[in-house]
Amino acid sequence: MRRLAAPSLMLSLAVCGTLSLTACGTAAAPAIPTAAPAPSISEAPTLTCGSGPVSITRLPEGLTRTGAFTRLDSLTKRLKVQGWTWKGGGEQVRVGVVCGVRSAEVFATLVRRSSLAAYHGKPALRWRTSGGTRAFMWLERPGTAVFVTTTPGLAAELNAIVGGVKPPG
Repeated sequence: MRRLAAPSLMLSLAVCGTLSLTACGTAAAPAIPTAAPAPSISEAPTLTCGSGPVSITRLPEGLTRTGAFTRLDSLTKRLKVQGWTWKGGGEQVRVGVVCGVRSAEVFATLVRRSSLAAYHGKPALRWRTSGGTRAFMWLERPGTAVFVTTTPGLAAELNAIVGGVKPPG
């Protein structure tokens, strides 16, 4: 089944361009907003795979950065991961980068039981872990995939957090 995932993803991206897959007739989650009003964080940490930093500019209020991590359990391949964790009120947000993903074909196979989507014309994956954590990841550029995960209590904030993750420029 995964052998068909990469060609299907490429075809969907070619047909849809920067539209969400929903607009192309495929059932998918609502498109992620590009600029939703949300609280910004005072210190914008950055993450990088060496090809330019990715800044985190929006998080829900009441969260405190609690540390860094270098592993994402959902990945099917062993790749370099760099990320930050924020916690507050029993909830958690993790934002990070996965380094070394060079193509959409490899990207499409990174997470088992994920659904393919598009984010600003780039390949994207959505999934939930067995613990109920919601996750979204997109291939920002060759070599850098960006992901955001939230615990169930912050699931409604996922789109706003993703919209606040900015590449350089």
